[in-house]
Amino acid sequence: MKFSNRTALITGGGQGIGKKIAEILAINRISNIVIGDISKNRAQQVASELMRNFDLNAEGKRINVIEKSDIEKLVSETNARYGSVDVLVNCAGVLFKREIKDITEHEWDEVMNVNLRGTFFCCQAVTPLMKKQQRGTILNLASIAGKVGGLSSGAHYAISKAGVICLTKIFARELAPFGVRVNALAPGPVDTAMLMAFPKETREKLSKDCPLGKLADVDDIAQAALFLISDSAKHITGEILDINGGLLMD
Repeated sequence: MKFSNRTALITGGGQGIGKKIAEILAINRISNIVIGDISKNRAQQVASELMRNFDLNAEGKRINVIEKSDIEKLVSETNARYGSVDVLVNCAGVLFKREIKDITEHEWDEVMNVNLRGTFFCCQAVTPLMKKQQRGTILNLASIAGKVGGLSSGAHYAISKAGVICLTKIFARELAPFGVRVNALAPGPVDTAMLMAFPKETREKLSKDCPLGKLADVDDIAQAALFLISDSAKHITGEILDINGGLLMD
């Protein structure tokens, strides 16, 4: 899987799944990667590591996906510098484990704004470019929670990810005539810093309940991302790929 002369923009790329996807694209010789993250330091650190270890162009930029102007600026700057945006990966997200009765208005808005609103406007921002290019790939990060109503996450998180599943299919239909593919990953619990916020007993139960007997790691998710982004999946669009070790079997 080679990605020469292609440019990827990854939100939430400063850590976790987003960082690992950036690394696996670099291994597969993508030419340019822009790491967007709420933390400029994290984004620049990842970009520096990529340039040090691989022969590619990489830069780290701060982006708050709640702000539509931030999104539009980063997409415009990326296109101006590299001449295209060929791959968009939407990994920016937040999760709070909260009972329904304890969800505040502020927390509801934060989860919806980051997970759903941010993903929508990132997709919207690259749409004109990818239509004009007649090519491109968008990959969104959904969740098993969006399919089953949450395993151990809060209701607001599950609802936001159900929205990501829906918007993935909407953009896939609109962009298909232009040769642009839009897919999503729906991981189960993944061994990341986000999951470490959960009590140890919860993490152990999630692992025990998984038919494969363990939680996914970031490489499991990144390998699936690589497939959907690559030309090996050139006839796949509107797909929500489950990666959950058997927790959900339709």
